[in-house]
Amino acid sequence: MSALILLLGVLIFLLLIGAATGVRIVQQFELGIVFRFGRLLTESVRGPGLTLIIPIADRLQKVNMQTVAMGVPSQDGITQDNVTVQVNAVVYFRVIDPSKAIVNVQNYVYAVSQVAQTSLRSVIGKAEMQELLSERDKINTALRAIIEEMTEGPWGVRIERVEIKDVSLPEGMKRSMARQAEAERERRARIITADGEYQASKRLAAAAHELSKDPASLQLRLLQTVTDVAAEKNSTLIMPLPVELLRFFDKMTPGEERAAEPVAQPVEEPPALEATMQDLPDVAELAGAEPPQGEAVRPKGLE
Repeated sequence: MSALILLLGVLIFLLLIGAATGVRIVQQFELGIVFRFGRLLTESVRGPGLTLIIPIADRLQKVNMQTVAMGVPSQDGITQDNVTVQVNAVVYFRVIDPSKAIVNVQNYVYAVSQVAQTSLRSVIGKAEMQELLSERDKINTALRAIIEEMTEGPWGVRIERVEIKDVSLPEGMKRSMARQAEAERERRARIITADGEYQASKRLAAAAHELSKDPASLQLRLLQTVTDVAAEKNSTLIMPLPVELLRFFDKMTPGEERAAEPVAQPVEEPPALEATMQDLPDVAELAGAEPPQGEAVRPKGLE
């Protein structure tokens, strides 16, 4: 009797140990797949919570269903326009079929990493440098399509997003791009300045055309300019008074009587002095005249 009780006790103890070893807990972000004697039970995917398996016969494999952010190391490549660059990226993926992720690939995280690196080098070789710098959305879409084609169907891994993080260029290329950007900014500045001058010249031409229709407007504009210049401090303005301005004031006062202009009197010319032969000394006498004795003839300049 005591032997039977001992045997029952041993059986109960073994059952308790078996039950304890057969209890598994699956987290909310996980799914579990069961292998029985090494064979996958396709219809026994275990969800979150407490689950039981047969000890020794069953093995529960848990799969993380969260989105994984995996960095892709910098990859050296030569673009289509023969520029050497270094590009790194980040890949966001998650498992959508836990059975394929466990059975079809040994380590799906490592496999996705290798596929991302090779795909990134392939995309670099097919793109130009300007596309890598300015059209990253296009490059990201192409890279995601290449990686997803190799991972979603066979491995049950969906690529949610791919982002290129950084594109490193050689120092010489950076200097060349800086000079090119500076030249482009200067070109745009010149175009904007020329366009502004062109618009201003059109406005000035239209204003000059309107002012030419009325001479009074020109005079008022002149007065306004003189007033603006004279308003500045420490400035001296010297300018002639135009005759048109006097005529303008004369036309603005038509009712007033104008002062009579003086009549110019003819100016009598003085009588011309006529020299006669009698008034002039004889040349022969002047030539034969001798100077008085005792007086030396001195040059006129030395007297």
